[in-house]
Amino acid sequence: METIWSNVKKDIKSVIDEKSFFLWLRPLKYIGSDEKDIYLECPNSFSRDWIQENYSSIIYDHLYKAGIKGRALIFKVSSVKNQSQLGITRNNNNVRQLTIPNMPQRGKNAVRILSKRFTFDKFVVGECNEFAYSLSRALANDAHISYNSLFLLSETGLGKSHLIQSIGNSILNKKPGEKVLYLTMEDFMNEMVSSLKNKSIEQFKNKYRKSCDVLLLEDLHFLSGKKKTQTELSYTLDSLFNDGKKVIFTSPLAPKEIPDMESMLASRLTSGIITNITKPGFSTRLKIIKQKTQERKMVIPENVASYLAENLVNDVRQIEGALDYLMANSLLMKLKIDMSLAKEIVKNIAPYKRIVKIEDIEELVCRYFRITHEELRSKSRKKIINYPRGIIIYLCRKYTDKSLKYIGGLLNRNHTTVLYEDEKIKRDIKNKEATRKEVEFLCRQIESKMA
Repeated sequence: METIWSNVKKDIKSVIDEKSFFLWLRPLKYIGSDEKDIYLECPNSFSRDWIQENYSSIIYDHLYKAGIKGRALIFKVSSVKNQSQLGITRNNNNVRQLTIPNMPQRGKNAVRILSKRFTFDKFVVGECNEFAYSLSRALANDAHISYNSLFLLSETGLGKSHLIQSIGNSILNKKPGEKVLYLTMEDFMNEMVSSLKNKSIEQFKNKYRKSCDVLLLEDLHFLSGKKKTQTELSYTLDSLFNDGKKVIFTSPLAPKEIPDMESMLASRLTSGIITNITKPGFSTRLKIIKQKTQERKMVIPENVASYLAENLVNDVRQIEGALDYLMANSLLMKLKIDMSLAKEIVKNIAPYKRIVKIEDIEELVCRYFRITHEELRSKSRKKIINYPRGIIIYLCRKYTDKSLKYIGGLLNRNHTTVLYEDEKIKRDIKNKEATRKEVEFLCRQIESKMA
């Protein structure tokens, strides 16, 4: 397999530009494989994320040409002092294989650690988020306000996680003794299930109802259809609200828009203030770029900053990715940060926007799953129809600049359903190998036609 990988790298080198190969793909090392997966080692997490986002498709294609089919690529960050620490073993044929180590689970303690980099001072305020910022800061500072509950509503990558963690960090800086619990809704549910299995549910209830001063709960849309978890959260919120505790939520969907949400819980979630964070406009994106360059101690020309602000319109994470790419090229390749490099970065980060037609995506998915366009637009919620529909939504969001409303109109769905299905497919890509492989295959089909 090592020989095959070496040949694959040579083949890839011949079809991409030299500096991109030198920077991203040459450092990749083969470290093992098994019947399902191939393990490649990246020098750092930034390199891993960039390769997964931009080069996984071309690697899959060349492995396929080399006769390696049906295996997933697993990118691991280098942290080796010796091979045994990575869990690499050899089988009877002396072929190196990697056994995946047992991943530690959250178990009873699902609470996450707040990131110190998320503070109010580092949050860029604009028209799109000014009200949410003001509400968050007032709640954290114990201002004379009439609410203890705040619901931050926005799509992914627009700052709601930054704000909710800023609230937690601000409270702990002023009152180190406060019990601040920060976790996702999925963490909450998994901890609850674990407590039920271990017969420690009373400890779980006490932890969140009595021993908590501030509850920071992300990704409320994960509650969809989880009736037992919804009931438990309702009772938890009753206890916290009665004791005057602070509760902050985040979600891409409003409470009453989350499918299969119990009215009892929805009414509690809407008892506080709900505020929406929208996509930043040009001036706010420019401010974000300048803030992020200062944090990275970078200096970029004004025209480059303006060009990036004009073209990187998705979210803050897209902007951060572009700046990281700029910095990597400047430090590692000794390249000057100028308009030429900025245009190359925009081309790499968002190369397919406004090029791929939704009709082409729909045709590809219908042909792959063998369903008709009429079935796709029907009211059917059967899995054989709903799953392909969700993948179309995900691909449209990834490869086009069309709005939620526009995509929903083509599929006879409202914008809430479109957003929910997009989030569900993203979650399935992370957790379900079959979904990940199907989506990666469809992405390769789309990108090959655009090349």
